Amino acid sequence: MTNLKFHKMEGAGNDFVVLDNRQYRFSLDEIIEFTPKLCTRRFGVGADGLLVLEEPQRDDVDYTMIYRNADGSDAGMCGNGARCLALFAARNGFKHSHRFNVHDNMYQAEVTKMDDRVRIHFPVEVQPETIQLDGIELIKADAATEHLVRFVDKESLEAEEQLVSTGRKLRYHEQVNPPGTNVNFVQYEEGETSINLQTYERGVENLTLACGTGALASAIATHFQSKTNSESASYEVSVKGGTLEVSFDFNEDTNTYHHLILTGPSHFVFEGSIFV
Repeated sequence: MTNLKFHKMEGAGNDFVVLDNRQYRFSLDEIIEFTPKLCTRRFGVGADGLLVLEEPQRDDVDYTMIYRNADGSDAGMCGNGARCLALFAARNGFKHSHRFNVHDNMYQAEVTKMDDRVRIHFPVEVQPETIQLDGIELIKADAATEHLVRFVDKESLEAEEQLVSTGRKLRYHEQVNPPGTNVNFVQYEEGETSINLQTYERGVENLTLACGTGALASAIATHFQSKTNSESASYEVSVKGGTLEVSFDFNEDTNTYHHLILTGPSHFVFEGSIFV
């Protein structure tokens, strides 16, 4: 049994246990095994997921980020988690502007010294498409991980039991499994550049206070649905845990979105130790 030192962090209400694995050298299998214990909210620390800072696995980055959902599954990329880990890195010997990788993709992080806001540049291109699942019209927009977006009115966005029910149904739909998907519910007014968002997160299996890649996917889907041909756009995304900013460029010829940037707050909550 190891006495594991950790930090608890949050980004717009998305909360994480953070581990510096340069000190412990846990294997990925070990990390997967103890993630549910750390993340459970009654018997562990409690979090939406586990962030792990690793020695760099490639020459062009400063460190490697591993992220596991609360159930231990691989989330792919986590936008708010990346912002929290970037702040953690900046406070633990790394430059305020640095690079890291998640799987095969390299990301650029910029940490603002004055207010701990973090900007993450995503290297991916997104090509959204309209699909139907069981008669529900959705936009599929995979922003570094799998996402579906459904547009709803204000009243529906506040009906959380129904959002969970619909989110769970779509998350496990046979047409998107494996690996499953995150489901975003978006409300906005035509012509506005601000949107309201709730996300049902795969691996957490519930609504969360925020989802960074969900904010990216939802802003892209909003732009896509509006059928505007503007070459660049930015959106303010309001979530239960705060506000995120999303910007991107749009290529009308290829119908793709690139130069994706996610910006928002990150905070340390507390630090401690737990036996694993």
